[in-house]
Amino acid sequence: MDEEISQNLVKNSPFIAWIHNISLNQQKYMKSKIDDFEFDHNMRYIIFIYDNPNCSQEDIVNMFGQSKGNIAKVLRKFEDDGYIERQINPDNRRKYMLNTTKKGSEIVPKIRKISKEWEAEVGISDDDIELRKRIMEIAINGMKLIE
Repeated sequence: MDEEISQNLVKNSPFIAWIHNISLNQQKYMKSKIDDFEFDHNMRYIIFIYDNPNCSQEDIVNMFGQSKGNIAKVLRKFEDDGYIERQINPDNRRKYMLNTTKKGSEIVPKIRKISKEWEAEVGISDDDIELRKRIMEIAINGMKLIE
């Protein structure tokens, strides 16, 4: 690609395109390292469930902005593969509480290790506290806009 065109693409790209680029590249890296575990980018849902015991499918839909149908399909596969379990919520019998199984809980540290390796390779450090907080604030504000 011509260097001038390349520089213009960089200069004229919207901020959200860079966020999307980071997310996609991280997913590709993770997938290349996690093939041994037969996972794809949906592993983020197992981590969410692990970090948020008794969460619901709706919590995942809200956090990741995916359709209910897509999330249901992924969760069904994770349940069939023994990574998560569903239990009826005693406070609302129409909803399920999601938790990782022993198998699911054992995979999370491995996934996190690979994610930390990616972060180090791209220049994200534990010292980037303010950056992380600001990005989370932006994400939360975006979720509030579509409630």
